[in-house]
This record gives sequence, C-alpha cells and structure tokens, in this order.
Amino acid sequence: MVNKIRVGVSSCLLGNPVRYDGGHKHDRYITDILGNYFDFIPVCPEVECGLPVPRETMRLVGDPEKPFLQTTRSGIDHTARMLAFCEEKIEKLATDDLCAFIFKKDSPSSGLHKVKVYGNSGMAQKVGRGLFAAAVVNRFPLLPVEEEGRLHDAPLRENFIEKVFCYQRWKDFLAAEPDYKKLIDFHARHKLQLMAHSSKHLSKMGKLVAAGKDTARNELLEKYQADLLEALALKATVKKNVNVLQHIIGYFKKLIDGNDKVELLKVIDSYAQGISPLVVPLTLINHYVRKYQVAYLQNQTYLEPHPAELMLRNHV
Repeated sequence: MVNKIRVGVSSCLLGNPVRYDGGHKHDRYITDILGNYFDFIPVCPEVECGLPVPRETMRLVGDPEKPFLQTTRSGIDHTARMLAFCEEKIEKLATDDLCAFIFKKDSPSSGLHKVKVYGNSGMAQKVGRGLFAAAVVNRFPLLPVEEEGRLHDAPLRENFIEKVFCYQRWKDFLAAEPDYKKLIDFHARHKLQLMAHSSKHLSKMGKLVAAGKDTARNELLEKYQADLLEALALKATVKKNVNVLQHIIGYFKKLIDGNDKVELLKVIDSYAQGISPLVVPLTLINHYVRKYQVAYLQNQTYLEPHPAELMLRNHV
C-alpha cells in the first residue's frame, strides 16, 4: 500500500527488546503480514513511563475496576506514574490519526482482556484490563482494538481487520469534506457489508441518512460514525453472511440460467454447512458481477472489504 493505515501497537510485538527481562514478543503475523498494510506506532507504557530494562515484574492488585499497579516482589506502587504517562500519551495519540490499536495480551499495562488482578488473599482473577489499555479504550471508545493472541483466531482476526479498513475508508471520506449526497453514496456502497454485521444497525443508519437533510452536518456525521463502528464491532457470522449471499442472488435472477443458479446455491449451502470457506461463493459471485457488469454490486465493499492477499475469508 502507498498510504499505509496508522495503527498503534505494543512495542514488544514488533520485536523491540522492552520487556521486563530484556526480551520481546515478536509477532511475525503483525510485522510480516499486517506490516504490508499498516504503519505501526509502537508504545511500551512501562519503558515510556520511566521504568528500566530489565525491571521487576509487575501485576494488578485490588479492585478490578480500579486496580493498583505494583511490583511483584517488593510491592512498589507504580500506579500514579503509569496513570500520569497514560494521560500524556493518550493526548499525543489523539494527534496520530490512529485507525486501531493492537495490545499485548496479559500485560498489567497493555492487556485488553482477562488480565490477572490479585486480591488481598493473593489469589488472582482474570477479570482486569491493563492500565494503558483501559486509558486508550476510555479515550477512544470506538477505536478498533484487539490483542495479538486473539489475532490468531481466524474469525476474530477477520472481524478486526475488516473494521480497521472500513474505519480508514471513513476517515478518508471525512477528509474530503463530504456533502450530504456523498454520505448517501458512502452508505449505499457499504449496505451489504453492514447487513453482514447487523441488519438492525443497517436499518437504523438508513433512517439516519434518509432524514439527514434535517440534521446539522457535523451531528449527522458523528451519529453515522458511531453507528458504523458499533455495527462492525458485531461479528459477521455464517448465518448473517448466508443471508447477504442469498440477497445478492436476486441481482442475478434475470442474468444467469437455471444451472448457474443451482451451482451458486450449492456453493452457498456448502459454506453454510461449514464445508467451504466464504471465499468460494464470493469468487463465483465476483465472476458474475464482472461478467454481467452489475453496477450496484460492483460498488459494494462487502465483496472486497480488505485486500484479498490477506486471505481473511479463506477459513472454514
């Protein structure tokens, strides 16, 4: 990509030796695959708040909703230091035009889900969130965020990356200072993609756009953005995708013969049963779109929401 998408990432995942033991957690999928499309902004909260490498391990202690950050053996409290860093860093990130953030799982500063929080008894519960990760989510509630561990789960990976690319399209759209007609066009091009995530949101957003002439421009765009990212946060399941695929068939009913329709229904059913990946029916559909020049479908982001080279729809 000429213009890569700016994405924040835990620095150790890029191979930087910033962990407590002087090591790293280099994730090759992030650097070697996603690095072709993403421009990474590395952050190591523990080093950037002034702690050395190597350093004593730390953990979250106390109330999971408002935990303290303490060293494991000596019990030194670094909460205030970390929170001060978070406040300053968050404002800097607000100027970096990020489209997503990838966090290091289990980290007391950067873990996003199920981070251990130790109670008074010394027992740990996996119910916490790292202090820096929490600060990012609180400051940017609609920003696509994920942990590197969950990126190795194919459906979660696909959903996250699809959301990132769509968010970049939306940012590009806003940068062009769009008028009302351009919002109508943006929504029209994303209808099938939205349908695959949430028919409820698609309907709500359709009504929002339809009534847009009576809404102040900035208010309209803010509401649309919130609904867009909320919709894409909901996973596109097999059932939802089958619904979209069957909807697409309607655009071919006067173009393909009975045998071709049977073949298309067969590959959709194979996907529905978990035998074939989504890329199989979509490949056939894209063939018909090109062959018959179906203008509406040619403009639909659903058919290519992200680069095919990422092979995100090749899993069963």
